[in-house]
Amino acid sequence: MVESRPVKWLLRIASSAVLAFLYLPLIVVAIYAFNSSRLQAWPPADLTLHWFEEALNNPAVTRAVVNSLLAGSFATGVALVLGTLAAIAVHRYSFFGRQTISFLLVLPIALPGVVTGVALQRTFITVGIDFGLLTVVIGHATFCVVVVYNNVIARLRRLPRSPEEASADLGGDMWTTFRRVTGPRLGTALMSGGLLSFALSFDEIIVTLFTSGPGTQTIPMFIFAAIQRPNELPVVNVLAFVLILVSIIPVWLATRISGAETAGARL
Repeated sequence: MVESRPVKWLLRIASSAVLAFLYLPLIVVAIYAFNSSRLQAWPPADLTLHWFEEALNNPAVTRAVVNSLLAGSFATGVALVLGTLAAIAVHRYSFFGRQTISFLLVLPIALPGVVTGVALQRTFITVGIDFGLLTVVIGHATFCVVVVYNNVIARLRRLPRSPEEASADLGGDMWTTFRRVTGPRLGTALMSGGLLSFALSFDEIIVTLFTSGPGTQTIPMFIFAAIQRPNELPVVNVLAFVLILVSIIPVWLATRISGAETAGARL
């Protein structure tokens, strides 16, 4: 289809407007992170790295970073195991209620975070589990599992069954077949799913507010509390800038991995 020059310009303008709408606020926050003044005045009078040093020397920030890294790592690990097993079970085997289970596995990411948070909080209180890093990991894993499940099942749908059947014919059991045949072919799907899961967990706040306990404040929670204190705004800007980078890098890597895999499949 040949497009006229006015249509091309209109599409470019529309695309630019959408990108500006999405990313202009992030650029503003990134610039404020280098603002030399505590006052949030635009444009910044001067630029400095002082607030990065102050954030690094803040014990509360350090604890929040460690908690976010631990929660993201453990939640991603749980999601990789459960999401992979669920995807293999749903795709490879036929059983009663398979479609219902598939729907229920995807549903948590579509539910409002506040609903998931309240449900988990009530459950932990009812069961008698103390709030802490464990409850945060469980809460994050509920939506990280969905990301891994979607990535793995999408890959399984594109993979032929013949190599696995050949492994079984040669005497390989289920574990050997997964370790030597199925697992390696799922490598990039697991990697991209893990990166996306970590990015989602690292900046999650709604579920964390309902599932965290004393001493388990994460970076988003620290920002949420500190933004109400004017003197803390420069540090908040720095942490917001770091969160942007931490979120962009895994998503970019996952996109690159998926793109390389798609290109390889076309060759």
